[in-house]
Amino acid sequence: MTGGAPTIHDVAARAGVSIRTVSRVLNRSTKVNGETRGRIEAAIAALGFVPSLRARALATGRSFLIGLVHDDPNALVLDAVQRGLVAAASARGYEMVVHPAQGAGDLLVADIAAFTHRTRVDGLILLPPVCETPGLAVSLSTPAIALAAARIEGFATMLVSDEREAAGAVARHLMSLGHRRIGFVSGPPTLLSASERRAGFADALAAAGVPLDPALSVAGDYRSDSGVAAGEALLVRSDRPTAIFASNDMMAAGVLKVAARRGLSVPGALSVAGFDGSALATMLTPALTTVVRPLADMAARAADRLIDRIEGGEATGDLSATLTLSVGESTGPAPA
Repeated sequence: MTGGAPTIHDVAARAGVSIRTVSRVLNRSTKVNGETRGRIEAAIAALGFVPSLRARALATGRSFLIGLVHDDPNALVLDAVQRGLVAAASARGYEMVVHPAQGAGDLLVADIAAFTHRTRVDGLILLPPVCETPGLAVSLSTPAIALAAARIEGFATMLVSDEREAAGAVARHLMSLGHRRIGFVSGPPTLLSASERRAGFADALAAAGVPLDPALSVAGDYRSDSGVAAGEALLVRSDRPTAIFASNDMMAAGVLKVAARRGLSVPGALSVAGFDGSALATMLTPALTTVVRPLADMAARAADRLIDRIEGGEATGDLSATLTLSVGESTGPAPA
């Protein structure tokens, strides 16, 4: 090697093999025996060789790119997903391309088709609500995995998190603390996650003989401003609730803001719970009781399964994610 960055020729010379054999190792071919693979990997490490994505693409006909398609205004959620996806993808030689979805319905389907064609990604990770778009699953020309609160017909593989059961756990937690007048702040009714969380919460209340009071149920949009509006609507009442479950952490933060403005101690006078387990939950005062979605881990597992499919593995069947209730300092016994 004479100056400049090491090349595949340098790796081949150091390991005593052909360039084709080095290429096979770089592309994770099973046609190289363990001893030879070890020599090549040692040569790569010793030389500090970094393979060219373009060269790998030319050799294999793949781009080694994974597209992450989203329409999520929650930066904390998106950050966790991206961290998990990048970690898993880079470990297997892939890079991530992020695409904020444009439009709705047929326009969104066309937008994703154009993105796929333009970037030549090998596969797609689809976040909600994008993956809930009617007709999207059957329109895709590249392998895709959707992450959602419940199964969506048409996808060969999904990562499904049981958000209905998790919301039920919030209801049971609040009732165990003696709360019976419990307010609820929903997400947008058109979203699958919102309907699943509402159903799980309402079903758990009803099962305990404490039906969700329609007068204490307010629609939000997963943004903190809607949590503020919902908090004002619920806490202005003379018969205000003793606890409020906001169906994401951003809206719960809005409720906490209203409680502080009105001089209501949390959790002494009012208990508040959220959903997502985002970094925001621990930044709030008091620390928020919330359902934790292990988003980075979920994204990493989805990326691994997607790459298995891209590389020809029999990677079908759904993945599942376990959600847990993290009890913080924002929930306590119902006031006497």
